Amino acid sequence: MPAPAEAIERLLAIMARLRGPGGCPWDREQTLSSLRPYVLEETYEVLEAIDSGDARAHCEELGDLLLQIVFQSQLAHETGSFTFADVAEAISNKLVSRHPHVFGTSDVKDSAGVLKQWAALKKKEKEARGGGKSVLEGVPREMPALARAERLTEKASRIGFDWPDAAGARAKVDEEVGELDAAIASGDRAAIEHELGDVLFAVTNLARKLSVAPEEALRGAIGRFIQRFEHVERGLERAGVPHGQATLEHMDALWDEAKALARGDGEPA
Repeated sequence: MPAPAEAIERLLAIMARLRGPGGCPWDREQTLSSLRPYVLEETYEVLEAIDSGDARAHCEELGDLLLQIVFQSQLAHETGSFTFADVAEAISNKLVSRHPHVFGTSDVKDSAGVLKQWAALKKKEKEARGGGKSVLEGVPREMPALARAERLTEKASRIGFDWPDAAGARAKVDEEVGELDAAIASGDRAAIEHELGDVLFAVTNLARKLSVAPEEALRGAIGRFIQRFEHVERGLERAGVPHGQATLEHMDALWDEAKALARGDGEPA
């Protein structure tokens, strides 16, 4: 296996050549703005590789994600903003400063203590830079709403703004569903959207309290929906029923059949 430093140096040299005179026309045309979609795309591909359990695919996708970091660092280097070394040094400094219980004399008892200490140190760093004082800062607006809701409630919990247990969060879901029902009964579209958002937020918070990643839970539900719906489609095809002409009762029966088959594999319905 190549030494890490040598591998990084080779990657940086390749990127510089691709961007340099006589390099790749496509790479030379890219800007920070044009690269934005690829960062998100490569991140999702890393997550998919993790889910697949394929170590080789995971390694490859991490490389693709690393390329985006190296690419942006090269662009910044060309404008004199910063270099890849600056990026690596900055995160190294941050890791050391935010782990005083490892690299210093701070004493924390458990992971909860680590998170509270991390939040306090991060807040102090922001204030030193003249930033705001809210613990909620730093959660990107462009994050998917589900993940952002989870992150915001997790950050708020670090200073004690949280239900003592999952029961309180579960009761909040019922409260919000009741308000949604009232909005639906009123027919007020703005109120329905408002209350539906509150329900989704409350469910996300409940997931956090139950130590369930809401994004993963929803991804699992989507996967089950796809499997069961495809079973419905295959059943309709076997019966010679064209798309759009099946009765709801027929499709429901096939859906229940798909759930029963899943239960036979030990999967919860």
